[in-house]
Amino acid sequence: MSDLSKLHILLVDDIKSMRSMIRGILFKVGIQKVSDAANGHEGISVLKQENIDLIISDWNMPGMDGLEFLKAVRADETFKDLPFIMVTAENAKEMVVEAIQNGVSEFVAKPFTEGTIREKIEKVLNS
Repeated sequence: MSDLSKLHILLVDDIKSMRSMIRGILFKVGIQKVSDAANGHEGISVLKQENIDLIISDWNMPGMDGLEFLKAVRADETFKDLPFIMVTAENAKEMVVEAIQNGVSEFVAKPFTEGTIREKIEKVLNS
């Protein structure tokens, strides 16, 4: 799917201002439909109610963090193949390895640009 305007993205981040900023970037790259959640628990709830094409999730969140959310998504037969982009300020190699072992599709390091977001979305959709 190369037409980004048809995508429905689930954006999961505990910081409302970060969700707003990423939502703005997604709109700039042509994505019109964005649902959001403040943590992994809310994210799972949204996944079960909406037809999501791709997940963009922060790593560090209270309740259920990004890695726990990723594991829950991959463990569910319905969502196990859903593209999942992890956004993080973390760069510890062991954390990255753990996310890769649990099926993350791609990483976006903070701070990031509009171009980076577009590139990562296109990469996971075309792989």
